[in-house]
Amino acid sequence: MTAAPRDILMVLGIPAVLIAPDNRIFAVNAAAEKLLGKNIEGRHFITALRQPSLLDSIEQTQSDGTRRETRYLTNDGQHDITYRVTCGPVPMQGKQGTLVSFEDITPMEQAGQMRRDFVANVSHELRTPLTALLGFIETLQGPARNDANAQDRFLSIMASEAERMNRLVSDLLSLSRVEAEERVRPVDPVDLGAVMQQTRHSLAQLASEAGIELDVYVPDSPVIVPGDADQIRQVLTNLVENAIKYSGRGSFVRLSLGVPDYETRLRGSGVRIEVTDTGQGIDVVHLPRLTERFYRVDSHRSRELGGTGLGLAIVKHIVNRHRGRLLVESQTGKGTTFTVILPMEREED
Repeated sequence: MTAAPRDILMVLGIPAVLIAPDNRIFAVNAAAEKLLGKNIEGRHFITALRQPSLLDSIEQTQSDGTRRETRYLTNDGQHDITYRVTCGPVPMQGKQGTLVSFEDITPMEQAGQMRRDFVANVSHELRTPLTALLGFIETLQGPARNDANAQDRFLSIMASEAERMNRLVSDLLSLSRVEAEERVRPVDPVDLGAVMQQTRHSLAQLASEAGIELDVYVPDSPVIVPGDADQIRQVLTNLVENAIKYSGRGSFVRLSLGVPDYETRLRGSGVRIEVTDTGQGIDVVHLPRLTERFYRVDSHRSRELGGTGLGLAIVKHIVNRHRGRLLVESQTGKGTTFTVILPMEREED
């Protein structure tokens, strides 16, 4: 045999194994050694590639010369990894060998799982209010047909459930728009102090009804950043609204804007917006998952208060679009602080 097949194998960017007509491994590249282990050249492929579906594909390709695809599953110690494996015939000294290549499709698998989970979560979130509405409609058409008091009570509950579905659909559309725009960084000048004052004004009544003292602090000088004013307002509204709803009566919520300074996390000039409450806080075990879609610290309470489980996911994507950072600090019984760090200047992406 010539060295040409081995030389070609070495320049491939994905793991690849060349199996000779005698079913022994003729050559592997560096990526394959990293995946399958060293010192496998010269061994029968069955002793090095032990997953049954892969062995079957290689044997069949060796036998009939037909290209096949299968999967190879492994783990790097922290995450499951999925490879799409292609087994194709290769001429070797007048006979037929098999080239086995491994393409990492883990991101695609994860994306597919995320889509399935998303559909399942949306279905679950919609099923509960829909079931309630259908039940009340059936009752109003039957036993409560002539009961005015029951009709008023049921219609009130139905309106609440319909509003819950409306909020969910609205948040889903908002999340979809934000994700679609995430790669395009906004560049319009935004006066953060003005946006914060608008946020306080829009949530003042909610804070008053909840028995929450809402305070806003902004510097004397305007702080202007490149961004999307509506989306930044949405971030602040979501964070402040959550603080009001979950802090409890008698708590204090503060929305504050810092002065521009060098931010290590941005490697440049930035400004911090903090939403701080004196509520019950969040257990540290929940913090890493707060921005996941539909993740709730207290599912029952969140639904009672009208939460959809999408607010912080929307916040995360908007902050990402602005090339900023979102930080969360909390201590059970001592409150929570959400910090949004936004860059002061637009840099080339």
